[in-house]
Amino acid sequence: MTPGAASPNSPPATRSAIRVLPALLVNQIAAGEVVERPASVVKELIDNAIDAGAARITVELEQGGIELVRVTDDGRGVPVAEARLMLAPHATSKIREATDLDQIATMGFRGEALASICSVSRLTVRSRSIEEPAGWLLSAEGDTIGEPRPEGAPVGTSLTVRNLFFNTPARRKFLRTAGTEQTNALDIVRDLAMAHPAIAFKAVCDGRTVIDVPPDQTPAQRLLNVLGRELAPQMLEVHADEFDDARGLALWGMIGLPTIARATAKAQRIFINGRPIRDKTIQHAVREAYRGLIEPGRYPTAALMLQMSPEGVDVNVHPTKSEVRFRDSSLVHRVVFRAIKEALQRADLTPDERWSRPGSSPGASLYGSGVMPAGGGAFADAAAPVETSADTARRFVDYFNRVSTAGRSSGNRFDYDALREAVERERASEQAPTAPAPPSSPAAPDALLPAARPAERILQVHNSYLVTQDEHGLVIVDQHALHERVMFEALSARLAQGPLESQRLLTPATLSAPPSQVEKLGDLSAVFARLGVEAAPLGPDAVAIHAFPTFLFDRGVDPAEFIAGILERAEEEGFGAGDEEALHEALDMMACKAAVKAGDRLSDEELQELMRLREAVDRSSNCPHGRPTAIRLSIRDLEKRFGRG
Repeated sequence: MTPGAASPNSPPATRSAIRVLPALLVNQIAAGEVVERPASVVKELIDNAIDAGAARITVELEQGGIELVRVTDDGRGVPVAEARLMLAPHATSKIREATDLDQIATMGFRGEALASICSVSRLTVRSRSIEEPAGWLLSAEGDTIGEPRPEGAPVGTSLTVRNLFFNTPARRKFLRTAGTEQTNALDIVRDLAMAHPAIAFKAVCDGRTVIDVPPDQTPAQRLLNVLGRELAPQMLEVHADEFDDARGLALWGMIGLPTIARATAKAQRIFINGRPIRDKTIQHAVREAYRGLIEPGRYPTAALMLQMSPEGVDVNVHPTKSEVRFRDSSLVHRVVFRAIKEALQRADLTPDERWSRPGSSPGASLYGSGVMPAGGGAFADAAAPVETSADTARRFVDYFNRVSTAGRSSGNRFDYDALREAVERERASEQAPTAPAPPSSPAAPDALLPAARPAERILQVHNSYLVTQDEHGLVIVDQHALHERVMFEALSARLAQGPLESQRLLTPATLSAPPSQVEKLGDLSAVFARLGVEAAPLGPDAVAIHAFPTFLFDRGVDPAEFIAGILERAEEEGFGAGDEEALHEALDMMACKAAVKAGDRLSDEELQELMRLREAVDRSSNCPHGRPTAIRLSIRDLEKRFGRG
């Protein structure tokens, strides 16, 4: 560099003077935060219509809203004296002082939306106040606002936005195609229609009506009206109420069965006090409630309506009001998680064959038309109340202990005879000396299993699938997936009582691993301690295993292979220290190693026992990885396939 030459990063030689920006530029900068695309305009104008008490809202779009957005409502309207003021920046009728920000109960409140929209478009407002005999019309463009003039108009307001970003071409060129912009705008209409079932919504795109829902619907009717009534058989109702005076939370919503989980989270709709939001706390609660019921990489279908005191949520944290901050996020997480989990526990989650085929779920876009079927039968509980968690935990701790003991003499397979002998010995030892010994029975031991209806005949097909029947039709069970779920629940219940029994190895098992995986040993130390694993680095690219869970060791599981699998998953998922997901992943792998495999021949007693366990275990419809353990071919489907229906 030439001596004395300015560095590329050095400040300019002369300092620019500080000055106040022109009003138009200020509003255009604000528009950059509030008005991202036509969908942003649609949202802000509908919010104002809802706040005005509208019973009917109509949205018209041309070229996806790029050329025209018009929102018409039958609300209270605006007095002519406030016509110009409604387009002024930071002018609003919804807040007066700073304390009002702590209890916002309206959809809009900032007073900047109309001014921002006006600064980047050609805007026309037609309105008539409910208190005035005639209406008015006002036109504005950029920073030029005309005077209102008399105009015939019904009570309400109609705002027309033309040529969005006409005076900021750099912004306009970043808009997507008309089809994409229309899709985004219609998503906004659907969201707000779901959140406000008492209001009629209509959307017209280039002269064609694409959304038309009537007023005064129930929340369930409105959701299915928007999402598509074909989803009704696959939706469950969820509700919770922990509202106490000015605090707490009330929840109502609908969630999809695991069979209609989607490839993206777009199928999740969350609303707080009628406002569509995105919230990581609630999304995490939904994901955790479905854990083990859907495959990794898929997302549950859900529409959740939360109601809480305005003091309990801060909506003033994002310019578009799409993100919020809860005063008590742990309460929100707990209520959402518990409500969804209980709804799933009450439901029969065995998928019908027509819903379990890849790509067979109807309503791929989650949107349709029509009305909700009469009767509301889609929300009836599909199963009897489940037993208490304490009963389940006790049952599967005992099951784990018995299988673990029996497995020491049977290798890596589900040995019914060894299990039965162990149970019979235990029963005999518990008998009083004077009591006669009970006769031995070839039936499956069920002292610790719930009372079950007489078992149906079970057919094992290709030593991999079990075929039986229930009151709905034919049921086909994946024996490995089902037993994997059983073993996962047994391991989880046993782990709740303390670390698993461990066995030290005479000679440490070693494995080679990339340094990035070896470094994960520190993060997994707490998980390994609970599982009975003792492992330490053996140089930068090797691991030594000094102790291994007795349960897995006795079942012939290779320690190096098992630990290598956990380290690989830890690196892929980025598990941190004490991460519950790491423990869940390890239990998944343990259950998979311990379960019967495809190709294992099971005796009649083993088949009966496995099906009894299906009745006892929680979430038996899916393995811990989310794959279904069974599918059902209903009587109706059978009749159709044989040409009888």
